[in-house]
Amino acid sequence: MDRLLLVDGSNLLFQMFFGMPSRIVNPDGKAIQGTLGFTGALLKIIRRIEPTHVAVLFDGEHEKERTGLSADYKANRVDYSQVAEEENPFSQLPDVYAALDYLGIRHRETTTCETDDWIAGYAFTCGQTAEIVISSFDSDFFQLITDHVSVLRYRGDKTVICTPAYIREKFGIAPDQYADFKSLTGDSADNIKGADKVGPRTASQLLVEFGTLENVIANAEAIKKPSIRESIIQNADRLRMNYRLIKLGNRERLPFSFDELEYKYSGISTNDVLKGIRLK
Repeated sequence: MDRLLLVDGSNLLFQMFFGMPSRIVNPDGKAIQGTLGFTGALLKIIRRIEPTHVAVLFDGEHEKERTGLSADYKANRVDYSQVAEEENPFSQLPDVYAALDYLGIRHRETTTCETDDWIAGYAFTCGQTAEIVISSFDSDFFQLITDHVSVLRYRGDKTVICTPAYIREKFGIAPDQYADFKSLTGDSADNIKGADKVGPRTASQLLVEFGTLENVIANAEAIKKPSIRESIIQNADRLRMNYRLIKLGNRERLPFSFDELEYKYSGISTNDVLKGIRLK
């Protein structure tokens, strides 16, 4: 079976840029730690996964549709247009793109949606005929996990591949309940507030009992604990909005066909890439 590796490029770049122990410059004095870390991590992921197809997708700087639904959505994120170059991961994005071009890996920035939407589209479109591995620390992708779709959280030797069994063990729910779960608990990373007094354990118990967020809301009067019952009733509108923000579907036009993403690893090293794009 073909195996498609989908890399959340912005997520990996931020992880590598801020995760390197220090600022690294080449002999010309150009900062390269983000590009170095990104390329090295990507090649390690490729060697581990052995994909037949690869796409690396990045978030563009356009206004996001979800922000139109809720002004609070990701309002806690740093505005990197106001950040000095040495502290700005995007300052190394042109070199990251050059590295991907040198590797022959397809990449694209979103212009009308978010990276999550493209990755979800590929998971839904290709997940029946190919194995899909999503590389990202964004937990929103947990909702896409199936027997053919997994999420890789890269941490070097401590890398974890999240499967349906992982979600059941960690959260006590099925992957297709994760959007409901996160709607109840909220997500501080995206500035999404959940229901008061509803933490992960309570959210899991509610979904085991009622199945979906909508059923939790519809049957709120049957919730035994008064404080939880009142919280669900009082926050019903916000919880439904959370679900609209978090739930991923298959509605965006995808930037590449599956065949365009074909890739064969040549054994190239990180140093080879940096030399090839003249960063060494």
